[in-house]
Amino acid sequence: MFYYLFQHFQNIDFPGRHLMDYITFRAGASFTIALLMALFFGQYIIARLQKMQVGEVIRNLGLEGQMSKTGTPTMGGIIIILSILVPCVLIGNLGNIYLILMLIATIWMGCIGFMDDYRKLKYHNKDGLKGKYKIIGQVGLGLLVGITMWLSPDIVMSENREIELPSHETEIVVSTETIKSPQTTIPFVKNNNFNYEWLTDWTGDQHTAETLGWLVFVAVVIIVVAAVSNGANLTDGLDGLCAGTSAIIGTALAVMGYLGGNIIYSGYLNIMYIPGSEELVVYAGAFIGALVGFLWYNAFPAQVFMGDTGSLTLGGILAVFAILIRKELLIPLLCLIFFLEDLSVMMQVAYFKYTKKRTGTGHRIFKMTPLHHHFQKAGDPGISCLLNLPKRPVPEPKIVTRFWILGILLAALTFVTLKIR
Repeated sequence: MFYYLFQHFQNIDFPGRHLMDYITFRAGASFTIALLMALFFGQYIIARLQKMQVGEVIRNLGLEGQMSKTGTPTMGGIIIILSILVPCVLIGNLGNIYLILMLIATIWMGCIGFMDDYRKLKYHNKDGLKGKYKIIGQVGLGLLVGITMWLSPDIVMSENREIELPSHETEIVVSTETIKSPQTTIPFVKNNNFNYEWLTDWTGDQHTAETLGWLVFVAVVIIVVAAVSNGANLTDGLDGLCAGTSAIIGTALAVMGYLGGNIIYSGYLNIMYIPGSEELVVYAGAFIGALVGFLWYNAFPAQVFMGDTGSLTLGGILAVFAILIRKELLIPLLCLIFFLEDLSVMMQVAYFKYTKKRTGTGHRIFKMTPLHHHFQKAGDPGISCLLNLPKRPVPEPKIVTRFWILGILLAALTFVTLKIR
């Protein structure tokens, strides 16, 4: 809205008429608006949720302080979603394909999470929306994003190339030509680029290889969206854990998006240049501001939980954002906390079934999953699990803080891997 208003009055001489031309200004404004919205309207939304008796259904898992959270309002993800959408509509370029896809991903995953929370509250259990319907929704979003990136003429990239100077030194420059290619970023190699078409070169036909390469890319997009969304969903088990971790990951992706959308920095740092993707920084500003504002109410002891309305949405947002800036193959490191939460559940279930089949008695690897609950539960000699440490339960705020520190470390390592070539 304001973006187009300022564009309309470009020829009128008034102070600040060019502010909307600066992506850094709009990103800062987006962050500020989202933060203030979450702070001021968050209290009103929480009060409404309390009045509607939208309280979290808590199962007694024997964790310290767990049952005291019974009745805490859930579906607080509404605060996050509204605080993201409003700034983007106000100062974003709504004609930009990258911003459009992010807004669609936010609403899409928000609707899936909302339906999940609604069913839990309606039937007073933790089952919610059936898993297969969540997967269908995640696959649908992955297909939409992947196919749009394949077919849209507005989603292109520019390759970097080396030129030799008269002094026999080499300089990295960004090509003036844009190309349509299923390329992405990988660490530890000279130019950090990987083309999915390389996996299908065996066909011997360039057009067939290109088509199959894009199909492989779409499949990867679906896997990334489902994995990150479910990982964020599992991580939402302690006050502030998912919101804080997502804010850290979002900040790292915002920096990558800004650098990749700037032709000067792309050439200087020898990274992929993606024209038009700089608009994602405006979205990232709103995303981070919304999460920081939400933490005001979600930090221990939480006044509101984000519910699946928030956690599924956050995971979907981070996945799609990483895909749009061609950083999806860095997700396993950057979002390692989400994947560890995912992996802990899968390992626990698989090991329990295996040992029960072999011995008649199921054994466990962790005291409890997802992983954050393992640290929250006291060690018990009577519990048959491989990892029975620590013996004493770790206080919830300390677990959350340590996970945040790990998230910061992983974000730093992600940037480091791009420079180790």
